[in-house]
Amino acid sequence: MVLGDDLSDDEVLRQFLCIHFPHKASPMAMRAMSAPRVVEGLTRVIGPNVKSMQSMLFIKAEGRPGQAWHQDEHFIPTRDRSLTAAWIALDDATVENGCLWVLPGSHARGVLYPERVQRDDRFDCTGEAHSFPYTDADAVPVEVPAGAAVVFNGYLLHRSLPNSGAHGLRRALVNHYMSAESLLPWHDDGEPFAVSDHRDIVLVAGEDPYAYKGTTDLARPGSRPDKQGGCDR
Repeated sequence: MVLGDDLSDDEVLRQFLCIHFPHKASPMAMRAMSAPRVVEGLTRVIGPNVKSMQSMLFIKAEGRPGQAWHQDEHFIPTRDRSLTAAWIALDDATVENGCLWVLPGSHARGVLYPERVQRDDRFDCTGEAHSFPYTDADAVPVEVPAGAAVVFNGYLLHRSLPNSGAHGLRRALVNHYMSAESLLPWHDDGEPFAVSDHRDIVLVAGEDPYAYKGTTDLARPGSRPDKQGGCDR
């Protein structure tokens, strides 16, 4: 990666695939996490009490890879299946520039499918879900204009394909939320799974039944560089 005063903001941005926890560094990203229109939708699908634990800014420049099939709940476990993503398009998201693709109904059973290492250059260096009862032919593209939000359950199988390069960047701000009533056994803190509760959270609606525990400030914003060659071999 090359950083320097002689590079424009756009040139710097194009060197990264993802900025993790931007709400920890950007007041604008923090405000977006609690945006009234987004929170209104979240309270309809989650309930009156909603907390957030993660934000990610995805930057998909021309020719850059997407992500293989996965379920968010595989990475962020909740105890009540309430994990919900709000995927906010910062540019028009189209098939050509690598919009989301989803497998409709794949969340309904609440089944987490196994993951394996993938070596497909179309995708970033991540695992992929497999052995689910769907094919790529069942997938539906989710094309949305800039400013629109796609809200979906943590068990939904979804992926994105590379940016073809025809229409510039495809940026998206993705925040993850869940019911404040549920404990969040996200990281191994030495506690039994049943009572483990990650407290680096932001309450965005209603009340936190576990407010007596206080909150922590553990996660730090960081970047994922664009390796531009698929996964390391």
